[in-house]
Amino acid sequence: MTDWTTADIPSLSGKTAVVTGATGGLGYETARALAGAGAIVILTGRSDAKGLRAIEGICERFPNALIAYEHLDLASLASVAGFARRFAASNEQLDLLVNNAGVMALPKRQQTEDGFEMQLGTNYLGHYVLTAHLLPQLRRAKGARVVNLSSLAHRSGAINFDDLQSKHSYRPWRAYCQSKLAMLMFALELQRRSLAAGWDLMSLAAHPGYARTDLIANGPGVNTFQSRVSRWLQPFISQSAAEGALPTLFAATSPAAEPGGYYGPNWFYELKGAPTAARIMPQAKDFAAAAMLWDVSATLTGVSFDEIATAA
Repeated sequence: MTDWTTADIPSLSGKTAVVTGATGGLGYETARALAGAGAIVILTGRSDAKGLRAIEGICERFPNALIAYEHLDLASLASVAGFARRFAASNEQLDLLVNNAGVMALPKRQQTEDGFEMQLGTNYLGHYVLTAHLLPQLRRAKGARVVNLSSLAHRSGAINFDDLQSKHSYRPWRAYCQSKLAMLMFALELQRRSLAAGWDLMSLAAHPGYARTDLIANGPGVNTFQSRVSRWLQPFISQSAAEGALPTLFAATSPAAEPGGYYGPNWFYELKGAPTAARIMPQAKDFAAAAMLWDVSATLTGVSFDEIATAA
């Protein structure tokens, strides 16, 4: 595994993949590699202009790529449901769902269209709902995989059930860490529930280490203390977005990836390097908290995996 690269991705001919947040950064690199391996890839994002540029960029590298762009705003449950309906209308099954999109450490508390704290709503709740809506298509595929993007930030995360939406006290990084912990807990809980219910899904998680993307600039901003320190340290401890996407691609495609696995870079503190098994903090292994988060998510969003599975 320590030398794993995109050259090790098996043929994905005939497979269909959906990648959220695929108009730039990690999502773009993930989509590009999947398309290069022969998959039919649906890139999603909030900016249609960026989506078209992403399609053009991938086609320049892979002229025969089977790719399309669809608008999807994870901060809107209506947008998520609309995307799922459009996908189901033209696709019988889905082999791979990469829940990649996210926002980081927004300086001021913002809310999604549905009233959720923006980081929790975009990074986690939107992906929870998307995965649930696509469950029928995932179950029709043989050996379908769902890969959730977590982060090293999950190590500092805690699920604050008493103030899940950060209404009483908002701290940008604390809210971000909570959302990324939620994504890892969601991946592990989805694997447990898939086994119990016979959904035949393989649920995994990954993190990119310290990858050079626009996430910091689009979140806390380029002039913050964190951004200035990051720019100074980048040459020593970071890697490109393409390299940062490797753990996701390993989880999404490798025969060696394990159900419920979590993958990240293999260098010091998992900051950069080739994909390897990543460290999962104890709070992410709290089964009771994961089950509670699952139930709270269903209540908040009005979307139930069990009801969708039964109706399918």
